[in-house]
Amino acid sequence: MATFLYKLGRLSFRRRWWMALSWLVLLFAIGTAASTAGDPPEESFSLPGTETEQALNLLESEFPAANAEGVGSTVVFQAPEGQELTSPENEAAVRETLSALQGADLVISVGDPFVEGSGQVSPDGSTAFADIEYDASYEDITEELQQELFDAMDLARDAGLTVEAQGEVAMGPAELGGAAELIGVGVAAVVLILTFGSLIAAGVPLLTALIGVVIGSMGIAALAAPLGLSGETGILATMIGLAVGIDYALFIAFRYRAELVEGHSREEAAGRAVGTAGSAVVFAGLTVVIALAGLAVVNVPMLTKMGLAAAGAVVIAVLIALTLVPAVLGMVGKRIFGRRVRKANPETGVPAPVPVDGKQNAGTRWSRWILRRPAMVLVASVLGLGVLAVPVASMELGLPDNSTQPEDTTQRQAYDMLSEGFGPGFNGPLMMVLQGGDGTDLTAAAETLRSELEGYDDVVATTPAMPNEDGTVAIVNAFPGSSPASTETTDLVSHLRDDFAPDFEAETGVQLYVSGTTAINSDFSQVMNDALVPYLALVVGLAFILLVLVFRSILVPLKAALGFLLSVLAALGAVVAVFQWGWAASLIGVEETSPIMSMMPIFMIGVIFGLAMDYEVFLVTRMREAHVHGEGSHQSVITGFRLNARVVTAAAAIMISVFAGFAVTATEDMIKMMGFGLGTAVLLDAFVVRMTIVPALMGLVGERAWWLPKWLDRILPNVDVEGESLERYLKANGKGRDALEKEREPASVS
Repeated sequence: MATFLYKLGRLSFRRRWWMALSWLVLLFAIGTAASTAGDPPEESFSLPGTETEQALNLLESEFPAANAEGVGSTVVFQAPEGQELTSPENEAAVRETLSALQGADLVISVGDPFVEGSGQVSPDGSTAFADIEYDASYEDITEELQQELFDAMDLARDAGLTVEAQGEVAMGPAELGGAAELIGVGVAAVVLILTFGSLIAAGVPLLTALIGVVIGSMGIAALAAPLGLSGETGILATMIGLAVGIDYALFIAFRYRAELVEGHSREEAAGRAVGTAGSAVVFAGLTVVIALAGLAVVNVPMLTKMGLAAAGAVVIAVLIALTLVPAVLGMVGKRIFGRRVRKANPETGVPAPVPVDGKQNAGTRWSRWILRRPAMVLVASVLGLGVLAVPVASMELGLPDNSTQPEDTTQRQAYDMLSEGFGPGFNGPLMMVLQGGDGTDLTAAAETLRSELEGYDDVVATTPAMPNEDGTVAIVNAFPGSSPASTETTDLVSHLRDDFAPDFEAETGVQLYVSGTTAINSDFSQVMNDALVPYLALVVGLAFILLVLVFRSILVPLKAALGFLLSVLAALGAVVAVFQWGWAASLIGVEETSPIMSMMPIFMIGVIFGLAMDYEVFLVTRMREAHVHGEGSHQSVITGFRLNARVVTAAAAIMISVFAGFAVTATEDMIKMMGFGLGTAVLLDAFVVRMTIVPALMGLVGERAWWLPKWLDRILPNVDVEGESLERYLKANGKGRDALEKEREPASVS
């Protein structure tokens, strides 16, 4: 493979303008397709194979009007202390607000809380609510639509009432990205300038990565309608695509400069950079793709789409690194080095090689320090990660709701007002769906259900049955006495499903499904837990096989997998400490603690495993390359750090900055938690596991790190990531080290 990539790199360099034009044509074609594509669909949450999914499918078929795509909000009114909303003055103020909403844009219905039997006025008369339905989707929500709602609410506020709202329109238009990408790109630019010492060189990874992200984003937009990809699907693709796109281009450009310093011509350096560092990019990209595409095992369509879209973005980043990056390097010419270097070496524009026994760089000093005391470093690093992982033991999983919103938001205040006026379980009613068979009396069964449920201590109220048109399906809402996220409500759902529903069906002949917010949370958490072991087995197993092929070793891939588990557990511990315990939460704008999202553990495992293997491949392939070319075990570790520690550090800093941008600027809890978790995991994995534990462990095991059973060595294909076959090819074709001077380009080449 190294030889093929070498030829591809030289071809891309030689035909650089044609290669750049090809990518621009592709960019234009995908952009045209995206601009003419239909609107993306709404993200429909589904959990195949669960009771929640069965209930939702039944409701969709039997109550089509109630389940039509649309958005709304709930306006909550509260009278001044000691007063009731049913007084003439307060009722008039409420009706004034509702009347204003009747004429608001896209509003199709406004509830009336004062209709007898509606149940929309609290028992003490202090609180009431009205549901507002809009003929709109999420994409139709604008700041103007939100402001119309708030202006109507102000009418009742002016009359002395407390008025808040929750729901999609009250939340306002979603803010996905924007500032996060700018922060990531800005920090990446600074890191690249420090790494390369040249503005032009720093611009190469940024430019090519942004082209890849734009192509990926527009590709998702073009495929949104036919493949059912929502607007949220591209968030992960943008986040991962930008991070790996910069990193992969950085590794190619850094190796290209190193090959120039060795004395190769520019075209030859481009070929060698793609043939060696490009091989590492291919296998690093494959591990990320495996981890992201493996999210399909979870069997949650939303995660599957996000994983596949992000995997596609990684594939684009790899292809750009192998083709467009060498082409751009050809356009840059001598400016790949800074002005000071070009001025000091006017003939070649390339600095002289630094002798191996010359001044030691930071990577060399760091690796030598670790190799002098590997056992102490290993124990200290593992213990440190273990301490960070301690909070995982108290991790609580759930899905965010308005109870986790900041206290000063209207969504949180509306939630609290409903809980105060109607009880803590009012914000998370259990939806009891009854399905009758032939000869069953659904009305009588519904009354039996209500009578039996009201005998439960943790059920404070039920609503009358709402049947469909033909009377075969009905809905009864049950309000728990405990809050939606409490263990009491979760236990109630489990009891109703496992014990109550079978007995009820045997008694009445009516099948009972339990759905609602708490039931959905419970099912989602169960799906995540059930998928964790199969997902780990698939992803780690496939990646282990891939790394055995790359390194031709058993211990190195095993060490890589165990190191990943340490870093991901420590990162999850940090997520729990910040988002659940609230430690230093205000520093990244987390105003309210909450359970950790149910998808977070498996999501972090998938994404971080792929990214962690990037640094493993980039760092250890240089060690493997040195070892294959005759260096001892300790010296190969030092060589790997001398040549690649700087670029791995830069790559990690860039990826951390991209994720940190999302953590700091995102308004969505899910995106903020994802950004913080991924950034922390990369920080720990790159600097503690790969840059510290890896050399310490390899120093302890010595030559045994590269042991591979002979029978396995015979049957494994040789992917030659260290470029040994490339060296043979170059010597056979007269391009060995003895021909370097003949290939040196004249000074006039720019």
